[in-house]
Amino acid sequence: MSGGLRYVGVAERRARLGLRHRLAGAARAAGPVEVAESLVALHGTDPATVYLALGARLADPAKTVARTEQALYEDRALVRMHGMRHTVFVFPTELTAVVHASTGLAVAARERATLVKHMATAGAPDAAWLTEVEESTLAALARRGQATAAELAEDEPRLREQFLYGVGKSYEGVHTVSTRLLRVMGVEGKVVRGRPLGSWTSSQFRWAVAPEHPELDVAEAQADLLRRWLAVCGPATEADLKWWTGWRVTEVRRALTAMGAQAVSLDEGTGYVVDGDAGPVAGPAEPWAALLPALDPTAMGWQRREWYLAPELWPSLFDRSGNVGPTVWWNGRVVGGWAQRRDGEIVCRFLEHLGRGERAAAERAVAAEAERLREWVGAARVTPRFRTPLERELSA
Repeated sequence: MSGGLRYVGVAERRARLGLRHRLAGAARAAGPVEVAESLVALHGTDPATVYLALGARLADPAKTVARTEQALYEDRALVRMHGMRHTVFVFPTELTAVVHASTGLAVAARERATLVKHMATAGAPDAAWLTEVEESTLAALARRGQATAAELAEDEPRLREQFLYGVGKSYEGVHTVSTRLLRVMGVEGKVVRGRPLGSWTSSQFRWAVAPEHPELDVAEAQADLLRRWLAVCGPATEADLKWWTGWRVTEVRRALTAMGAQAVSLDEGTGYVVDGDAGPVAGPAEPWAALLPALDPTAMGWQRREWYLAPELWPSLFDRSGNVGPTVWWNGRVVGGWAQRRDGEIVCRFLEHLGRGERAAAERAVAAEAERLREWVGAARVTPRFRTPLERELSA
């Protein structure tokens, strides 16, 4: 106990991670929706990340692609949309209203104001014109069901309008109304990403009208989102929560109070869990290994990562913008990285020192995970959108 707070050490935090993130063998899930509900959000910026993150957590990953596509594009049990930190995620559809109210509204207001300002600076049409184009675009999208920006421009030619951005700056360029407007509409929760033009690794998406959802109170939605996330990722510090949500610290503190969060002591300071979750947690019954993709929600889940990822490994596993690459996990911590070569082989490298006996067990488990991954990925070739030093080296 520290200052009356229960201390939660690294070993217990890793045990919670293995179980609640569906990574330990017995904790793996039956289907993609179950995984998404457990994790709250999966990074969707890189399309392949979603499938690889789900496959790593399924008891039987053989039909990962088919079942994920069904959940995303047929059943609509999952949705790809903008969320925290202005980033694209995949959420359970039931969370659409929570994410929109807790996070999207504030970002959307800034994004629309910025677009209008940029267009005005360039002498482009005004906000009223933009609203007309938006309404026409939504009507066209509703008629089509799903469509690319180019297809929507056939119905609403004003989407092809261009304007000069950043005149005289190093980043000066020409922007098309369709690109900027659809992005704003995505943040506003009016449209979501639909089925890609190519395979599950493709980053060229169609657009679809967002599922209808009620308008929630912002503070209540923030408390709800934080409660769901802490149930999976707690304990976490205020800094972790502020980083993950993208909110102001005052919003984080308000949400923690509203949800009745319980404080605990961590190596890096005070952390928080949902009420009643401060007690000891037994670890997985068996040792476990996992191969997680670039931008996986577990590897990217906290701002402070020393308890599961040694700082000396960061230069090899992160790009210059802080995006994590593919990682190899052993019993709750990152011990190396992996990549897929052109012939489909999954290549792993250990970066962290393990004792001889532990190293042998880890190597066997990791090799089994690599073969498991190779089998379900099949003929597909996956190159992370944000490439890291080790991934480039291993894939060469």
